[in-house]
Amino acid sequence: MSDKKPELLVTPISVEHVREVFEAGATAVMIGEERYGLRLPESFNRDEIAETVKIARQFNGFVYVAVNALFHNDTLPELPDYLTFLEKVGVDAVVFGDPGVLMIAKQEGLSIDLHWNTEMTATNWYTANYWGRKGAKRAVLARELNMDSIVEIKENAEVEIEVQVHGMTCMFQSKRTLVGNYMEFQGKNLSVEGRSKDRSLVIYDPERDARYPIYEDENGTHIMSAKDMCIIDELEDMLEAGVDSFKIDGILKTADYITKVTALYREAIDDYLSDESIYTDKKDDYLERAQKLQPESRDLDTGFFFKETVY
Repeated sequence: MSDKKPELLVTPISVEHVREVFEAGATAVMIGEERYGLRLPESFNRDEIAETVKIARQFNGFVYVAVNALFHNDTLPELPDYLTFLEKVGVDAVVFGDPGVLMIAKQEGLSIDLHWNTEMTATNWYTANYWGRKGAKRAVLARELNMDSIVEIKENAEVEIEVQVHGMTCMFQSKRTLVGNYMEFQGKNLSVEGRSKDRSLVIYDPERDARYPIYEDENGTHIMSAKDMCIIDELEDMLEAGVDSFKIDGILKTADYITKVTALYREAIDDYLSDESIYTDKKDDYLERAQKLQPESRDLDTGFFFKETVY
């Protein structure tokens, strides 16, 4: 059993909410500006990022900023100034997918930590270690990995490992404005109809009776999973392996929901670290409480954690 206390990373929806999630037991938050970061619950401007850092310090917490958008050449010239600002205000790390972010950080002589996150291609320890040698401190694993793969990666990784344990995940992204194009084809008024996260649009699959949330923002079109992953009753293997960070993704959720889920995972992790038998005895209770927090339209499942890997 690892005696290391894992980080509990949460995505808050406002500066006010940052304080709430830290009070609920989070030890780190991930925020960012929509122009540079993918699938954030809300966009934080520069003043809000600076304020978040101040709040985090009151709780000895960490602040990570997502700079993991799909960058085109017209956006890259903006990054030196943005990354320099993030280091200046004391952000603890930048989450990146585009190698250009890493190169710019080096060119600017920045010392801010870098977390490698390419969404679906962070699937093995060899590649994670490669980016570690290039300057990344952490690898954010793909959500499509099962438990055995996660443990194997952690055992061989020379960098920190982050795993999402709760919330929805992205199934598809396109830089194109697919919803807007569809509405225009239908002859609808986009300014009236709306196509953002606030609209609560879904794609319905009658064969599976599944509803996939879909929205558009500055980074294009995003189609999300029909169910929320929840692994609160199956954390032992990752805790024993010493996984460094557990992430709760709060996209398309309310502040109250995110805060309560954070408190629940804090309780479960602390119970395990205090006495493994306490955690084992309360497994069903954790899961039942998590299910009660769910919106009616969102079921829970275990994601890919127990899927068989096919080579």
